[in-house]
Amino acid sequence: MMHKRLIALLMVLALVVPILAACGGGTQQPAAEEPAAEEPAAEEPAVEEPTVEEPVAEEPATEEPAAEEPAAAGELPIVNPAEVEGDITAAGSSTVFPLAERIASEFTDEGYAGQIAISSIGSGAGFERFCVAAETDISNASRPIDDEEIAQCQANGRDPIGFLLGLDALSVVVSGENDFIEEVTLEELATIFSTAETWADVRPEWPAEPIQRFSPGTDSGTFDYFIEEVFDEDPAPLLEASGLQQSEDDNVLVQGVEGSPFAIGFFGYAFYEQEGDALRALAIEGVEPSAETVEAGEYPLARPLFMYTTADIMTEKPQVASFINYSLSIVNNVINDVGYFPASEENLNTSRQKWLAVVEGGEAPEGGLTVAEERGLSQ
Repeated sequence: MMHKRLIALLMVLALVVPILAACGGGTQQPAAEEPAAEEPAAEEPAVEEPTVEEPVAEEPATEEPAAEEPAAAGELPIVNPAEVEGDITAAGSSTVFPLAERIASEFTDEGYAGQIAISSIGSGAGFERFCVAAETDISNASRPIDDEEIAQCQANGRDPIGFLLGLDALSVVVSGENDFIEEVTLEELATIFSTAETWADVRPEWPAEPIQRFSPGTDSGTFDYFIEEVFDEDPAPLLEASGLQQSEDDNVLVQGVEGSPFAIGFFGYAFYEQEGDALRALAIEGVEPSAETVEAGEYPLARPLFMYTTADIMTEKPQVASFINYSLSIVNNVINDVGYFPASEENLNTSRQKWLAVVEGGEAPEGGLTVAEERGLSQ
């Protein structure tokens, strides 16, 4: 009996042990799944890395428009003076001369190997060499070309195109030793440079001393402009005035005015400014010459500064086109140093558009600046 019970117990154990073993193996499965649970955690940083780098990859794209802006704003193509070949000949205004000479110096310093010959002979004489003799590539002028000069140019197959570079304040000056005059009206200015014999003839409180007058020569654009504004285009009153001394050389005029407290003269602002306290510029109609009064159109004797050439010259002599391009591109960087004043951006852009029309289209654009706009005065 006991033997049967022992056999039965062994049979029960034989059945239970496999079941328990199976249950024990099942409890180990979650431990085997732990690596699978770790896999997503290990992969998550790798998935996020590309998203961190995406903004860095986009940064260069945001800089591209900024890199293009200077070229768009400049309008004219960039000139490399070192690549420009051929000589250039210019003549004309003594007022424009210091500005043209400064630009030519910059052009040469940047590698231009040709020759630039610039003569200071006055605007009128410059137009004669450009239009009648057809000897020069560029005519510098401190006034717009007139109808007679245009006709002379066209008779020689030249259609002049003017490029406005900047503005000047024609300055009426006295010696630094003059202690009795600070300002004049345009009417008094006409009297001083014509019929008045002494200063007292203009204002009784002024000295009864003879007026010593200094004026540019008749070939000068400065002379022409003064005659137009002060004498309504009639030069006779000035040319017939007593004690008048004329010269095409502004430095001679400067020395003449500096030499006497009773002298008076007129020339470009740059020649006045370079003398410092040795000269004083008079206020005209209560307005002194300055960058502010010229830009605002308040100074009565503000005037334009030009370079003239033709479309044919620019086409046949690319060096001339390059030099004018360069002039229009850098003029505002140097014009104050020379003693003149920048033109308005609108008027300067008109000159740039003329250049583009000639070079790209082979002809000058119609229209352009009015006389008032060419003088830099707003209408």
